[in-house]
Amino acid sequence: MTPVFALATSLMWGLADFGGGLLTRRMPALTVVLVSQLLAVGALGAVVVATGGWSEAGPQLWYAVAAGVVGPAAMLAFYKALALGPMGVVSPLGALGGVAVPLGVGLVLGERPGILQFAGIAVAVAGVVLASGPGLGGAPVQRQTLVLTLVAAFGFGSVMALISEASHNVTGLFLALFVQRLCNVVVGAGSLYVSARRGAAVLPPEGWGTVRSALPALAFVGLADVAANGTYSVAAHNGPVTVAAVLASLYPVVTALAARGVLREKLRAVQAAGAGLALVGTVLLATG
Repeated sequence: MTPVFALATSLMWGLADFGGGLLTRRMPALTVVLVSQLLAVGALGAVVVATGGWSEAGPQLWYAVAAGVVGPAAMLAFYKALALGPMGVVSPLGALGGVAVPLGVGLVLGERPGILQFAGIAVAVAGVVLASGPGLGGAPVQRQTLVLTLVAAFGFGSVMALISEASHNVTGLFLALFVQRLCNVVVGAGSLYVSARRGAAVLPPEGWGTVRSALPALAFVGLADVAANGTYSVAAHNGPVTVAAVLASLYPVVTALAARGVLREKLRAVQAAGAGLALVGTVLLATG
């Protein structure tokens, strides 16, 4: 079950990142984050009411609050990086934190993967690194893009570790995701207000019309990100966190392939090799 849910997480995060990166090229990144999360809050609120999720409220929700505070900063940094640099490079680098932080948590908690799983982790992480094409020719990645990506990477990894501790059953998971997204909206709205007071643009040049026309895409980004957090939590609770974290962090392959198919972004040979290694690592983890 863990490999299935973790790979579903990769698929949804990969598509959400691709959509968020495209939208950020048309409107401010903070607006993309806030509107997409606001739409997700509405959907999750309805689910919580329908399932009676409020009965699962407890101290563990503080993990969801923490994830909700860290998440917007990570998403904002990541979407800005995606808008500044090539998606096929930014996305794999951003995934490293999603591997490192939960992997470290799992090892601290005493998880010890088997030989095949250790091999799968090593191969998959190497694949993610190579998929970014580090320093092997081509246009260099700007320092600002690199810093933003590393900030996002650590934030994503922290959110993955926190949300996996925020619930222990499906009903509680819906409530935890609702609380997380509600905090996302509060933090995002505050940041948007401060940004506006400083004179930064909070709307695209065309105004609200662009935002309204992009609502379906914004809803997809928000809901796909929520669903990915949910499937990751299920994966982490049904198997080793170390395995779930690595498989869930293969989403850059999805983003890179989407960029290749839609935007015609070309992958260098090293990036294609990295994607192949990531898939080999996936097989090793799934069979280990």
